[in-house]
Amino acid sequence: MNRILFLFAVCLLSNFGHASSILIPMDADTQKNHLKAYGITYWVLSKQQKVQWLLNYRGGSFLLPDGEVIRKECQIRGVSFEILSDNQANSILDEISSPSKNQDAVILEKAPKIAVYSPKGNQPWDDAVTMALTYAEIPYVTIYDEEVLDDKLALYDWLHLHHEDFTGQFGKFYGAYRATPWYIEGKQDAEKLAKKLGYDKVSEEKLAVSLKIRNYVIGGGFMFAMCSATDSFDIALAAEGVDICEPMFDGDPSDPNYQASLDFGKTFAFTDFTLERSPVKYEFSSIDMTSKRGNVPKESDYFSLMDFSAKWDAVPTMLCQNHTSLVKGFMGQTTAFKRSEIKPTVLILGENKLNGEARYIHGVKGKGFFTFYGGHDPEDYQHRVGDPKTELELHPTSPGYRLILNNVLFPAARKNKQKT
Repeated sequence: MNRILFLFAVCLLSNFGHASSILIPMDADTQKNHLKAYGITYWVLSKQQKVQWLLNYRGGSFLLPDGEVIRKECQIRGVSFEILSDNQANSILDEISSPSKNQDAVILEKAPKIAVYSPKGNQPWDDAVTMALTYAEIPYVTIYDEEVLDDKLALYDWLHLHHEDFTGQFGKFYGAYRATPWYIEGKQDAEKLAKKLGYDKVSEEKLAVSLKIRNYVIGGGFMFAMCSATDSFDIALAAEGVDICEPMFDGDPSDPNYQASLDFGKTFAFTDFTLERSPVKYEFSSIDMTSKRGNVPKESDYFSLMDFSAKWDAVPTMLCQNHTSLVKGFMGQTTAFKRSEIKPTVLILGENKLNGEARYIHGVKGKGFFTFYGGHDPEDYQHRVGDPKTELELHPTSPGYRLILNNVLFPAARKNKQKT
């Protein structure tokens, strides 16, 4: 009888310590689908379960609670995973907590509510973020000017700005596309919307939207922007009360010497930039490095991610999690940012030292955060108007797209105060 009780106790203890956690590795050698791994993590959070993000451990792996349903979901979505016992999970966490390791475990507590600011007529494949969210199976809501001006931003934890022009110059597409039907129709639609919302000019309406977004971030929101939504947003803020639009955009002349009237104290990230006055030039200002990249051939166009202290600077460390420190470059209307025109309070997360440009930056505004990411599509080097969409099924381990999804999960983290 004693022997039977002993064997029963051994089996019971064995079952208790067998499989308590699921590790989703995010290194280059093990994970087959990095992008869908973010979707699994979001899905677990949406079930009111907590996740641990293991910063700098095997490419920024995720430690999930074990469960047959979660295992099956990983299998269905093609995400690589490992089953860990209590002892194995605790051993990893002990290793990560060592002062000698530049690693940390950050608790993710809830699935953030996500909004994508984008015109209603845009297709999901017009924007890298909506493609990433769709492929990763992370739900989002599309909003635009009506919702922003109606104070609906407070409903969301995370806001992405589509490749928008917040200056009222219709994307600076006038030079190349002013006679095309899509440009003419887009301009007319924007003018109708501005009138409907009570504004005489598109530039005035876009400024009002920019100010609402600014207040959302100051109040504690998380904002992520790519391509032209980065610099055009800051330009709109700096030009508050100043007419920088030429007659073909708003029907009247711009203010004389408007450059001297810019207020760089109102911007998020950029300072001391010079606006491009010519309406036929594609650039908005001197911020963008697209036309200054003659010494950056496509074959060697990479940017490096900065290395931060995981235990002391968890926020930038989270945003830089990847299975490689070198990310393939890609072009856009706003490809990269001039280093000398970035405010000293803004963190450089990714840079191309060869060309003196920042590709990926992050900052704090009030109680909130913003991240700007240069370029249009991380897996389409030079995306042009009318080009076919990127099929993310062909790029499930894309480092460039991982940076987008780092930002999606960022608001879910229980964050300690940044030390530096």
